[in-house]
Amino acid sequence: MKVEGRRRVVLEDVRPSVDGGAFPIKRAVGDEVVVEFDAFADGHDRIACTVLHRRECDSEWQEAAGEHVVNDRWLARFTVGTPGMHVFAALGWVDAFGSWVHELGKRLAAGQDVSVELQIGTSFVLAAARRARGDDAATLRSAAARLREDDRSAALDPELQALMRRYATRSHATRGPELRVWVDRERGARSAWYKVFPRSFGTLRDVAEIVVPHAASLGFDILYLVPIHPIGQTERKGKDNTLGAKSGDPGSPYAIGSLQGGHTAIAPELGTLEDLHALVAACHARDLELALDIAFQCSPDHPWVREHPEWFRHRPDGTIMYAENPPKKYQDIYPLDMACDGWPALWDALRDVFLYWAAQGIRAFRVDNPHTKPFAFWEWCLAEVRREHPDVIFLAEAFTRPKVMRRLAKAGFTQSYTYFTWRVAKWELTEYLTELTRTDSIEYFRPNFWPNTPDILPLHLQQGGRPAFTSRAVLAATLAASWGVFAPSFELLVDKPLAPGREEYAASEKYERKRWELDDPASIAPLLGRLNAIRREHPAFWRDRGLAFHQIGNERLIAYSKRAGDDVVLCIVSLDHAETESGWTDLDLAELGLDPGTTFAVRDLLDGARYLWRGPRNFVRLAPGAAHIFEIER
Repeated sequence: MKVEGRRRVVLEDVRPSVDGGAFPIKRAVGDEVVVEFDAFADGHDRIACTVLHRRECDSEWQEAAGEHVVNDRWLARFTVGTPGMHVFAALGWVDAFGSWVHELGKRLAAGQDVSVELQIGTSFVLAAARRARGDDAATLRSAAARLREDDRSAALDPELQALMRRYATRSHATRGPELRVWVDRERGARSAWYKVFPRSFGTLRDVAEIVVPHAASLGFDILYLVPIHPIGQTERKGKDNTLGAKSGDPGSPYAIGSLQGGHTAIAPELGTLEDLHALVAACHARDLELALDIAFQCSPDHPWVREHPEWFRHRPDGTIMYAENPPKKYQDIYPLDMACDGWPALWDALRDVFLYWAAQGIRAFRVDNPHTKPFAFWEWCLAEVRREHPDVIFLAEAFTRPKVMRRLAKAGFTQSYTYFTWRVAKWELTEYLTELTRTDSIEYFRPNFWPNTPDILPLHLQQGGRPAFTSRAVLAATLAASWGVFAPSFELLVDKPLAPGREEYAASEKYERKRWELDDPASIAPLLGRLNAIRREHPAFWRDRGLAFHQIGNERLIAYSKRAGDDVVLCIVSLDHAETESGWTDLDLAELGLDPGTTFAVRDLLDGARYLWRGPRNFVRLAPGAAHIFEIER
């Protein structure tokens, strides 16, 4: 079969894309998409390029003019608007008029006769005039008349050249692959999460009265509740995950389901659906939003166990298998068999859990252990939910292998838990953040940094005291556009492990109710509030791009900057939780937007102190776990 031989432009290496366009790149409302691609043709003709873009649901394309960068590399820029799927494609064609103008200039410089060339140019302009309308058509006909009368300056008229680009014939243009952009609302790209066990405060009404004002006053964006569903009685766990719960032990909220209902029910002790609606409204009134924890697993008492036993794995004797992660055993939890014979109905039921809560006004979900469910399920399920609710945010809690984490992000998760929790040394943080921000994963993997979780009390928090908590808070809040804390444990410096060398909490809130004093004077809540205020005030912290590390002559100090346009912030954090550390910086002034030898002022956004610095080398001294967050004054 013959190809269209008049389509001469070649388009290659169109970026950004994920796996050649198999998955969409990610942006948020108002973000710019910079498209780069190679475009070239045989011979010496000039070419022209553009990028077509639109929302997937629209029929009309918009255009972003292509700009030649270097050699055969081109780029174009466009801004995405509303949440949902957008598409774009590069387009290139031979620019006959541009080639003619280029050749005409060379002939004129050589003093050659150009009468024939002017006739050719006249024909190009008249053809464009027939495609144009109104005043544009009249202007083109006038230009053609000037060329016919041997007015050589007409060819170099910028207005004519702009009109010729606008009305160029593209009948033999080459179109690149159609690539996708998933656009989230702003909180999908940057947000601060505050996670609580609602039962430790009483009911959902108590959460609205106590926790919502507190989290909002600290500048958090999302209040995230562990599962609020009924908890099973069979094999209920006691304190510290022990077998044989005693009277009054509430059990793990992740053992979901009882006679009172399953994944679309609320535990009676927490309240009613009306109470949840009141909590949602209380959050919205304070520019906060509510997120629910979705864990697709069941207690032995879940209604699905009775109604759909085929959705679970069975032992040879016919009994249902409980969850295990050897040597750990979770007798109170039955995992779902996502590949059972009845998988289509199971998948529909799981999707409907999200849709049910979305109908109650919930637009953010943290998903427990998504890496234990098929990638195909998530790609299908998240797309199904977003078909009705494109503004939903999904946070993947998957502490697993890197490629699995990245695949979940490709499948549609908005944000992802990361290894930050265990990255402590400067070289570890530098290497990991470089991977997250300077490789292709930046196009689809949005990290969410958590210093702690209900299941993870890292060793440095156990051993480092208050300095460890403060430094990890600063690192999490300033290195990543999204971060979160398991609260109030984090702000109240809870650091007692179940046993030496173990990451579990002693007297874990996962298995018992707590009573917290949010106004404890020892709390680091004021620091968390200041960090969130700084994040809101400075666009440099709004995205994961623009991160650069700087040299500093002490391995226990880490220096890095974040930049967005003219907003530049420089952070220096002590990684030592026991001793005061000092060192000389060796700043990359170009990354800071400064000229060599410049004298500049830095103001610490944490305490307001102001310093006058000159050039790249400047001395800093920090107490254990302390930090500078410098705003660079121009």
